[in-house]
Amino acid sequence: MPNVHEHTVRLFSCHSFGEMGIYTRTVAVSLVVTFLLFLSASAERNDGTVRVGLKKLKSDPQIHLSARAFGSHEENPPRAYNLGDSGDADIVTLKNYLDAQYYGEIAIGTPPQKFTVVFDTGSSNLWVPSSKCYFSIACLLHPKYKSSRSSTYEKNGKSAAIHYGTGAIAGFFSNDAVTVGDLVVKDQEFIEATKEPGLTFVVAKFDGILGLGFQEISVGNAAPVWYNMLKQGLIKEPVFSFWLNRNAEDEEGGELVFGGVDPKHFKGQHTYVPVTQKGYWQFDMGDVLIGGAPTGYCESGCSAIADSGTSLLAGPTTIITMINHAIGASGVASQQCKTVVDQYGQTILDLLLSETQPKKICSQIGLCTFDGRRGVSMGIESVVDKENAKLSNGVGDAGCSACEMAVVWIQSQLRQNMTQESILDYVNELCERIPSPMGESAVDCAQLSTMPTVSLTIGGKVFDLAPHEYILKVGEGAAAQCISGFIALDVAPPRGPLWILGDVFMGKYHTVFDFGKAQVGFAEAA
Repeated sequence: MPNVHEHTVRLFSCHSFGEMGIYTRTVAVSLVVTFLLFLSASAERNDGTVRVGLKKLKSDPQIHLSARAFGSHEENPPRAYNLGDSGDADIVTLKNYLDAQYYGEIAIGTPPQKFTVVFDTGSSNLWVPSSKCYFSIACLLHPKYKSSRSSTYEKNGKSAAIHYGTGAIAGFFSNDAVTVGDLVVKDQEFIEATKEPGLTFVVAKFDGILGLGFQEISVGNAAPVWYNMLKQGLIKEPVFSFWLNRNAEDEEGGELVFGGVDPKHFKGQHTYVPVTQKGYWQFDMGDVLIGGAPTGYCESGCSAIADSGTSLLAGPTTIITMINHAIGASGVASQQCKTVVDQYGQTILDLLLSETQPKKICSQIGLCTFDGRRGVSMGIESVVDKENAKLSNGVGDAGCSACEMAVVWIQSQLRQNMTQESILDYVNELCERIPSPMGESAVDCAQLSTMPTVSLTIGGKVFDLAPHEYILKVGEGAAAQCISGFIALDVAPPRGPLWILGDVFMGKYHTVFDFGKAQVGFAEAA
């Protein structure tokens, strides 16, 4: 019978924040790119789990973050293992960067060569820099894997490339032993990165990525490390779970448990929802509420992804703009939006009052073409249609998107029985709150107490986020800056509308990734 271990990784954290970038890989979102991490030991148990404990570092406001952005209750939740006291056992130490990104140390080869990696549920490959990376500056600043120094290395040679919104890597596959804590995964296929162009990976504090997503989105169809842990009998239960400590004063940054859950780190019962599409940890999500009031945008259903590799919470521009307005976040004024509201706002309002089907309104007034499910830009129909879509009023293709947002915004105000004048004023204000193309939205730190709760409906249960939980604070005192934890991401049907629940959400809610039952569970973190 194989040896079964428990392993604890402790994370450290810095507090800072910076620039966000979003990327859609094939059909959805992909990877985060600037974090840090360290590690020093691991704890052995006989209960079939691997614990990853976390600690924190002091904040560093000079460090910036570049990130990718790229139900019902389960009656038989996964077994909760009481992991006990780790005592003087070996502990693998992770660092938590910005209270948002969590990292740990792994090793590749025999003897082990150490690397820091992002443990990312939003991707599935393992990659680290290669000693054969000669011309990328990033490779000069990070440890490189040297196959010639490993007695367990096996040549593969198949080429590989991964493209991100804020960077890219290319290289080739190799096979070797991968150590996570005291667990040694044999013959693991991974990517040796020989090209890391651009500045993204130059400034990154991590060396590589360890993906915890499904094999369906793995480049080259390589089996993820997590799959091989199970296949080789290194852990008993096909479950892993994240607890991310958001208390900036605590040294312990959180815990990643392979093989079970730690009951000390959550309250009550988890709400479980089935994975609806394997690849990312994707599930169905219900309506979004702002200050307890339904927005109606997801009342007919949206998709969501639980993603430990994304620091913020990403959602459709339409709703993120409404949230920005409610919390006073500054955005970038959209002239197309203002033009649409000025020329068509009253018409949209009249059509909604006459009970015209909302999805057909923008095509009825000539800004979109209805495809049977929703309005689409006339510019994608053909070159001729694209020319016709360049309306004399200057709206153009962007008018379709602006029109659809205006429909949702006006609907939400009609539900609250607002007057027509106040509705149009509100929609014009929302045009001013459309998020920056870089995604970052600043708020006034002094107004935190006046901001509303933002809630997501998952598995029929409402999950609240209070202002101090969705606002990231950088610095202290008069120099403090506050950044909205919400970022805009638009994915078209049938894959979208799509939400990415990153560390802003996972910090509030302990998250279980149940591979065996293909479900995700959330409970309030303790």
